[in-house]
Amino acid sequence: MEKQKQAQAQKRQKEEEARKAAEQKKREDAKQKAEEQKREQAKAEERKVEKTRKEEAARQKAEAEAKERERRKAEAEKKQEEAKRKAEEEKRRQEEQRKREEAERKKQEEQARKEAERKRLDAERKLQEKQLEAQADQARKARAEEAQRRKQAAAAKARESQMLSESQKYQALIRERLSQAWYPPSSATEEMTARLQITLLPTGELAGVKLVASSGNTAFDNSALGAVKSLSRYPVPSERDTFETYFRQFTIEFNPRRLR
Repeated sequence: MEKQKQAQAQKRQKEEEARKAAEQKKREDAKQKAEEQKREQAKAEERKVEKTRKEEAARQKAEAEAKERERRKAEAEKKQEEAKRKAEEEKRRQEEQRKREEAERKKQEEQARKEAERKRLDAERKLQEKQLEAQADQARKARAEEAQRRKQAAAAKARESQMLSESQKYQALIRERLSQAWYPPSSATEEMTARLQITLLPTGELAGVKLVASSGNTAFDNSALGAVKSLSRYPVPSERDTFETYFRQFTIEFNPRRLR
C-alpha cells in the first residue's frame, strides 16, 4: 500500500511535474506565440507604417509633382502672358511709332506742299512782276521806238524834203543843159518822145546812157542820145545820199515841147 501510495504519489508527482512542464511549455509556447504574434504585429505595423510612409511619400511626391506641374504650368502661362503682354506692348509701340512716323510724314508732306505752294505763288508773283516789268519795259521801248521812229521819220521827211528840193534844183539844171545841147531833127514832131536812162558818176561824169523807150524815129532818138553824150560833166549835188537817190541812175524824156 505504501509502495502503491508512493508509486501513486510519484505518479501524481510525475503527472504534476508533467502537467507543470506541459503548462510551462504551454505558457512558453503561448509566450513564444504571443511574442511571435507581437513580432508579427510589429512587423505588420512596421509594414503598415512603411506602407503608410510610402503612400504618404508617394502622395507627397505626387502632390509635389502636381504642384511642380502646376508651378510649371503657371510659369509657362505667366511666360505666355508676359510674352503676349510684351508682344501687345511691342505691337502698340510699333503702332504708336507708325502713327508718329505717319504723322511726321504727313507733317513733312504738308510742309513740303506749303513750301511748294509758297514757291509756286512766289514764282507766279515774280513771273507776274517780270511780265509787268517786261510789259512796262516793252511799253517804254515802244514809246522810245515810236518817239525815235517819229523823230527819224521827221528827220527823214525833212531830209527827203531837203533832198527833193536839192534834186529838183539839179534836175532843172540838167534839163537846162540838155535843152541847150539838144538839137532835134527837122523831122521831129511834137508827138515824138524818147525816154533815156542815164547813169552818172558821183563826179557828174556820164557813166552810161540807154534808150529805154524809142520815139519811133531813129534820128530823133539819136539826137537825144547825142545831147546826153555831149555833156562832159553833169551838175550833181555833193551830198552823196541825194546823188545816190536821184542821180546815180534816172530817166529823162525828150520831147520837142519839153524835157522832163
